[in-house]
Amino acid sequence: MMLSLDPMLKPRSIAVVGASERPGSVGDQSIRQLISGGFAGEVHAVNPRYESIHGISAVPSLVDIGASVDLAVLAVANGQLEAEMEKVLSTGARSVAIFASCHGEAPGGGSLRDRLRDLAARGGVPICGGNGMGFLNVEERIRVCGFYQPEDLRPGGVTFLSHSGSLFSAMLHNQRGIRFNLVVSTGLEINTPMDAYMRWALDLGSTRVLALFLETIRDPDGFRQALAKADEMDVPVIALKVGASSKGKEAVATHSEGIAGDDAVYEALFEAHGVHRVWSMDEMADTVELFAADRRATASGLAAVHDSGGERALLIDTADRVGVALPPLGERATTRLSQILDPGLEPVNPIDAWGTGRDAEDVFVECLQAVADDPAVGAVAFCVDLTSEEKPDDAYSHAAFTAAGRTDKPMVVLSNLTTTVDLDQAGRLREGGIPVLEGTETALRAIRHLLDRHARSIRPPASSRLTPSSNPVPMLAGEAAALQVLDSYGIPVPRFEVVGDEAALLEAAERIGYPIVLKTAESVDHKTEEGGVVVGLEDEARLGDAYQDLASRLGPRVLAAEQIPHGVEIGLGMIDDEQFGPVVIISAGGALIETMSDRVAVLPPIDRAGARRALDRLRIRPLLDGVRGRPPANIDSLAEAIARFSELASDGAGLIGAIDVNPVIAGPTGAVAVDVLIVSR
Repeated sequence: MMLSLDPMLKPRSIAVVGASERPGSVGDQSIRQLISGGFAGEVHAVNPRYESIHGISAVPSLVDIGASVDLAVLAVANGQLEAEMEKVLSTGARSVAIFASCHGEAPGGGSLRDRLRDLAARGGVPICGGNGMGFLNVEERIRVCGFYQPEDLRPGGVTFLSHSGSLFSAMLHNQRGIRFNLVVSTGLEINTPMDAYMRWALDLGSTRVLALFLETIRDPDGFRQALAKADEMDVPVIALKVGASSKGKEAVATHSEGIAGDDAVYEALFEAHGVHRVWSMDEMADTVELFAADRRATASGLAAVHDSGGERALLIDTADRVGVALPPLGERATTRLSQILDPGLEPVNPIDAWGTGRDAEDVFVECLQAVADDPAVGAVAFCVDLTSEEKPDDAYSHAAFTAAGRTDKPMVVLSNLTTTVDLDQAGRLREGGIPVLEGTETALRAIRHLLDRHARSIRPPASSRLTPSSNPVPMLAGEAAALQVLDSYGIPVPRFEVVGDEAALLEAAERIGYPIVLKTAESVDHKTEEGGVVVGLEDEARLGDAYQDLASRLGPRVLAAEQIPHGVEIGLGMIDDEQFGPVVIISAGGALIETMSDRVAVLPPIDRAGARRALDRLRIRPLLDGVRGRPPANIDSLAEAIARFSELASDGAGLIGAIDVNPVIAGPTGAVAVDVLIVSR
């Protein structure tokens, strides 16, 4: 049952159990934060050792308040939690916040966390925490937090939800003017998982950006629904998911399970719902600030204006590394820049606009406006280091404000070194709605998220299935059956036959055509390692010799298949995740599947366009275009094979535990899956 979070996050009355005046205590800060925040509702202090606490009359127990409260803040130690939860139920309190760890056993035995969850379920009471720092509903002036937070917080459009209490506090202490409507330290999520807060924030109406620090997901279905809701509402979700380096399962049946690890599922989930994944809190801060400015990119390229040739080169190198396009400018912009720039400065993107320094502010304004007017440019960066000067100089700020006022496109000030940013200058820019991004790489990564969001917004709707959805996925035994399943989904496979003696093999080879690939069809887990695969058999004599060897070592049944010409080897895999269901893995194939960490994960099914986008994310993607005189692969055929494979993966949910197709050989005439293992659930 989905519990309403209104009594918790928007309470009219709050009781602080364990309220105190002892400096530095959680009970002390819990009361002081409510007072300093300006909470307009009723506040009840609960502690039998006080008559009043910070000017608020105190009562010995929750039951002495004489009325039920919307929120009971249990600012007490683990050993008191169960008894206080019993009082919560007896008084009819409608929600609870817990700061204590909730680890260990309950006084009466059993897990304290489980006991609290059971009690909350009995009363239909949502719990914030435990092992968290509480929450701040900034726009309602509600601070339920046992730890000091800045007093001058102003409301804005960013919701930040964090499994880390320290980062909850760090974001609230940011010095870059990021404004929040809601910030929650979700803690253990005893009965209120992150997705519940996400949905509540999305219903606020003020939420423009949803930022998440994730350690795990406790309600997969609810989380997917919340992401889908944000996607439908066009609210950007920015997520930092830790644990990406965790090792995969120790015992794996396929390469796909091994290379997926624990992180592929999140990669696929985020890609499916347009989540902007960041890899550091600095990137998080830059990306949040950029999206909170509420200007959207209008194209997929960045234009940059600099006051330094060296920093221009730094930006070019960094943009190439992080994948930010710097498009060439059109004729109109080039002509305008030629008239503006000093002799010797090139009218190209990015622009080094610093010449003699004469009329510098006007030059910057004209350059910024010229590139902003170019249709290939989706966002503009004014790349200057906002250092403190002996005499305050607002020329850069004035130029940024003037240029930003002449365009609707996103315009940012990009400072290359975080520690040099003058907070006064940056503060004035931010107050005026111009993001100040701090650090070359994190800034460009933030801009890439903005440009990626534009690219996603103009994608055509996904096309219909290529294979009838009623296509059966049978229980399987052996590679021949697995190849037949691929064939039934329209995925090209070699001509093949399974035989049990040499005479039948030679007849089959005539029908298939030489050269032949011969594989054992006996129950062998790792055919290649056991010498169970022989390739390049070009005539009867060699085929007969190879058969005799396989039959003597591994058994008489073999699979004979046509040998597919050389091409680029791609791996396709599917794992059935316990939380999120089927995930498709697209990777470098052949021997590279284990030696090269080059893979992309997607949630199935995807269409041909989605398959092409996935291929474009592989590091080996240039090989498909042909290198060193080799012809390019048929990308359309490969993309269709991947799309059809994704439909098989989707249909196989609950029936198939894993699939490993390695390799798919992508050549100029098409893509063919030559080796497959399917493991039933």
